[in-house]
Formats: sequence, structure tokens, C-alpha cells
Amino acid sequence: MTAAATPLRVGLIGYGLAGSVFHAPLIAATEGLALDTVVTSNPERQAQAETEFPNVRTVATPDELFDRTAELDLVVIASPNRTHVPLATTALEAGLPVVVDKPVAGTAAEARELAALAEERGLLLSVFQNRRWDNDFLTLRKLLADGELGDAWRFESRFERWRPQPKGGWRESGDPAEIGGLLYDLGSHVVDQALVLFGPATEVYAESVIRRAGAETDDDTFIAVTHANGVRSHLYASATTAQLGPRFRVLGSKAGYVKYGLDPQEDALRKGERPDTSAAWGEEPESLYGRLGAGESPVTGGGRTVPTLPGDYPAYYAAVARALRGEGPNPVTALEAAAALDVLEAARRSARDKVTVTL
Repeated sequence: MTAAATPLRVGLIGYGLAGSVFHAPLIAATEGLALDTVVTSNPERQAQAETEFPNVRTVATPDELFDRTAELDLVVIASPNRTHVPLATTALEAGLPVVVDKPVAGTAAEARELAALAEERGLLLSVFQNRRWDNDFLTLRKLLADGELGDAWRFESRFERWRPQPKGGWRESGDPAEIGGLLYDLGSHVVDQALVLFGPATEVYAESVIRRAGAETDDDTFIAVTHANGVRSHLYASATTAQLGPRFRVLGSKAGYVKYGLDPQEDALRKGERPDTSAAWGEEPESLYGRLGAGESPVTGGGRTVPTLPGDYPAYYAAVARALRGEGPNPVTALEAAAALDVLEAARRSARDKVTVTL
């Protein structure tokens, strides 16, 4: 079977922010994958999908998609968080490989149950942790691998926004069943990145508050993670940050790396740009490059400029396509996602009970 001759047919459940901005464009841009069907009950979103992808079919319910199981090779779940586990379970029991947007589940136990079901059925279950392919993260991984920082001591990671007014919707709902709030939204990214870089966590301390009037769930969260190798990660996720800090500040025995600004890929996707038609996909201007050095602030010119590697979200679905054909590993396993959920659950308990949690 060749990618060019027989593209794998993908059914996408959900066409809100995650489905329309991230998954659909990346699936469509991946050689060997074909966006076959989009599930959304919203007529405007159905029309949007059919306009953006003229060959796609739209259906109103997941049941209509699962009625055509034999015609599909992969199901991608980009619907609200509370639906992730039941929809992934249905897909796996129907014999379909699955990609689930983060968080894969509300608890680590549920994630491990899904992983066990996928293993039992011999099916791929992958979690869309796209920010492993952010430009700054790829650059930092290379700096660490090359020994540029020496022994890593402290990792500071910020995913901060200034949104003083709540936007509403399930992501900001106070209903625990919705699995909303920044801890499980942006927190899923910063925790996953920390674990990929520095390995398992042994202790977690967190502070999580509601700052905005009318907000129902956490909008300003700090997580301190102690890794088994001794590295300390300080992770921030906030919608109430009037002055944004550096995206990364990483301190080691030899040097430190400081990087401001967010990866440009999300903004590009929101604007309708596509990775398969952009020659400069994932690249950022030199003015946003980070700096590496010791003994002086990067703001006053300390250290040297480090060119940022291009971000590469398309690499995720390219890896999924290879894994489905038995040509490579699952790019993000459910067990890796479960380890991140262990930290998120510990952070929630720590913030609630004002304790440090040992894992």
C-alpha cells in the first residue's frame, strides 16, 4: 500500500476551534491522509467545512459516522472534553484507530483504561499534544541535547494571556463534568512539555485561583514540579496576565536560555494559512529569537541570539500516518498523556488542600 495510491480516510468529530483551526487543516495537508467526514450538528459549521474542504462529507452526529466504520481508517476526536472518553471508547470498540485532542480524559485512570482497550484491540490511540512541535520547544530540546546549558536546574514555562473578560462556553464552565479551566487546557501543554524534557515527576505543588468577575473555573494557575532527576519546573497558565513573561526561561549549570513570544503556527492556521502551501511555515522573525548566555539579562544584551527552529505541527499527523502503516511509533501515547494527568490531578489536589503532593 502506498500513501499516494491509497490515502487513509479520516473522520473528524467536532468542528469548533480544535477541529476547524488545528485538526482539519493539518489532516488535509498530510500526505497519505484524506479528510473524509466531519461531524458537527451546527449547520454553519457544516457549511464552513464543505467550503474549506470541497470533497468532505458532513454528518450531524457521531452515530452517523460510526455507521460507516468500514469506510474509515482513523477517527479524530476534537469535540468537548467531556466527550473524549465515551467517543474514544466507541471508536476503539468499533475497530477504529483514534486520535484524541488533549486532555484525552479527565483522570489518569480513564486514560490508562483507554490505553488498555487500544492495546487489547491492537489499535493506535494517540493524543494530540501539538505543542511538542512548537518552534521554541524544538529549539530548547536541541539546546539541551547539545549540552549548551550544561546540567538543567530550573525550567520556567509560561502560557499566559490577557483576557480580562470571560468568553463563556464549556471551556470556562464550572461544571466538573466539562473538564474546563486552564489547569486542564493550557496546563495540559506546559505539563506535557516539562515531562518530555525532564522526565517523571515526584512532587507537585500548585496554586490555582479564579480572578475574573463572573468566571466559574480557574483562570490563573501555577504548578511547581520536582522531577525524579532533580530538575524543578515552574509552570504558569493564565488568562489574567497584563504583562506577559518569557515563554521559556531555562537555567542550567553552564548557561540559561530565555525566549519570548508564542509559536506562530496557531495564528497562521487561524488566518487560513496552510502548511502545505507556505514555504516559510513555522518560521518566526529574528526579533523573536531567544538568547543563550550567563551572567547578564538578555534584555540588556546578555548572551547570544539563538535562531529558533521552525515549528512543525504537520509532523504530528505525518507520524500518525506512518504509525498506522506500521512504519513508525505512535507520536504521543495515551500512557504519556496519563502521566501528565497524574500531575494535573495532583496539582488540583494541591491547590485545593494547600499541600505538596508526592507521586
